[in-house]
Amino acid sequence: MAQDTISARDLLRHSLATLAYRGGKVILDAPQGYVDFEAGANVRTPVQILMHIGDLFDWALSMAKGKQAWHDSQPLPWPDEVQRFFDSLKAFDDYLAGAEPLHAPPDKLLQGPIADAIHHVGQLAMLRRLAGTPIRGENYFAADVATGRVGKEQAPPRFEFD
Repeated sequence: MAQDTISARDLLRHSLATLAYRGGKVILDAPQGYVDFEAGANVRTPVQILMHIGDLFDWALSMAKGKQAWHDSQPLPWPDEVQRFFDSLKAFDDYLAGAEPLHAPPDKLLQGPIADAIHHVGQLAMLRRLAGTPIRGENYFAADVATGRVGKEQAPPRFEFD
């Protein structure tokens, strides 16, 4: 049975789970040639984009807690940035799952940092293709994305295609 309504917090949490699933598909087991791939002048490399996504979720969490703060990080080695991606999703998800009040409007969190991160995961996927190491397409509607599942361990794809 389809659910007619979902709380704003739960929808934000499902958005994070979707990012973990789709982002994980792009970044886990990425070859080194992809990590530092340069698509052109003034274009972020994959490791720089992943670093920025971590900054976005640190910012989102700070806004949710009512203490907005932005920090520009320096890129870490790829495995550390991958871990940071999942850790920052988990920290934000844990806050959203808790009882603490949300100090930022949910629609603003979605339209700002979450939408930006979705955009950047798409960039990472496109850069994989440009770097010669594309991921397989997938029917994401059929994917087993579960609210709260924001770590490296994700369900296997249900329906991939070339």
